[in-house]
Amino acid sequence: MSDADRARADAVYAELLKRQGERWVQPRVERTRRVLELLDDPQRTYRVIHITGTNGKTSTSRIIESLLRAHGLRTGLFTSPHLERFTERIMIDGEPAPDAAVADAWDEIAPFVDIVDAELASRDDAPLTFFEILTVLAFVVAADAPVDVRLLEVGMGGAWDSTNTADGDVAVFAPIDIDHADRLGDTIAEIATVKSGIIKDGAAVVSSRQPAEAERVLRAAAAAKGATIAFEGEGFALVDQRLAVGGQQISVRGLAGTYDEEYLPLYGAHQGRNAALAIAAVESLIGGGSRSIATDVLSEALGQVTSPGRLQLVGAAPTVLVDAAHNPHGARALVSALRESFDFDEWGIVLGILADKDAAGIVAELATVAAHVFATAPDSERANDADTIADLVEAAGIPVTVHRDVADAAEAAREWAAGSDQAPHRRAVVIAGSVVLAGEALALAAAEDWKSGWES
Repeated sequence: MSDADRARADAVYAELLKRQGERWVQPRVERTRRVLELLDDPQRTYRVIHITGTNGKTSTSRIIESLLRAHGLRTGLFTSPHLERFTERIMIDGEPAPDAAVADAWDEIAPFVDIVDAELASRDDAPLTFFEILTVLAFVVAADAPVDVRLLEVGMGGAWDSTNTADGDVAVFAPIDIDHADRLGDTIAEIATVKSGIIKDGAAVVSSRQPAEAERVLRAAAAAKGATIAFEGEGFALVDQRLAVGGQQISVRGLAGTYDEEYLPLYGAHQGRNAALAIAAVESLIGGGSRSIATDVLSEALGQVTSPGRLQLVGAAPTVLVDAAHNPHGARALVSALRESFDFDEWGIVLGILADKDAAGIVAELATVAAHVFATAPDSERANDADTIADLVEAAGIPVTVHRDVADAAEAAREWAAGSDQAPHRRAVVIAGSVVLAGEALALAAAEDWKSGWES
């Protein structure tokens, strides 16, 4: 990667940031479709696995991607948001797309973006948004690579999401819960209805266990589209899961095969269930759900899986973990994983939450394991005030201190945990509450080399 290419890619990001942001979401998928039509539909040049749900999308996508690469297929992965740099959103063969490829794709699409912006202006409609253009950019980068299979993580919802301009051969549903209620609806059934829009005619559908109301919606949508559907617990399942060094051993009953004692280097039973869902998705794409995955291929793929910002170990002496849990469902999964996978007596939580999230719900979940909360705010215009978070924590009866930023909060938390040699309890730290905060923490941990241990 040259400095010139990086500068070109950064300039693309700067142009995208001039647009309406990712929270400006309208049911207007036809705008994205119009740009793609002018580009001769690059999203139709590869097979597609489309992933939606409230939590677990990114981890599931990464496991699927690793499984496909182990089969010798070239892959593209589109995910959001990014942790540190926007090219993380557009992955080719397991790595962020090269800066030059991103910049070249922008040069390719920019004239057509201008055309569609002009068409929208003539109808007094808003110009293309950050996410609409980013989706097009990702489609073009994948087509130019070229890839064999494109994994698309839905940005928000499903039916009217920009990614729904592609026709998924396989539609994957991670667990559905309440999130983005202002955009998707305030009931599980309403949210599931929007998400079910990614099911296409004749597709294969695989889904995690869902609340009854979500399951009914997905079954009806699949039937209407003539799609097959398999739910965790019926068509496939995580049969066994137990702790192992650096992760877990899992046994999975897939759609077409049984896979025993496979190592997955991720913590938490929820990651075992994500792996089972990923296996079912790959079985559906390769062999139509009737051909099992070769044992050596599966072992290679699972052993190489990473999921940055998902219970990621970033510090030692004291132990520091980063997790992108940003809603109550994700916080609940985080708490379960901490209890299942670690034996520390006390957890310090560095907590920062965006203002449009259910802060009270997140705090309520984390309060069940928190010995001390270090309240802060992510570096975002959408950040919740740290004092507001502290008030919620204090109301839950948990000791709390307020810190100006993640650096200050992390330093205080690491010092608190490092003193556990003299304290009656063994302590560790987890940084959570926001993807933005997780990205800040990852960069800080690398810059300060937290794995070398605490120094006062």
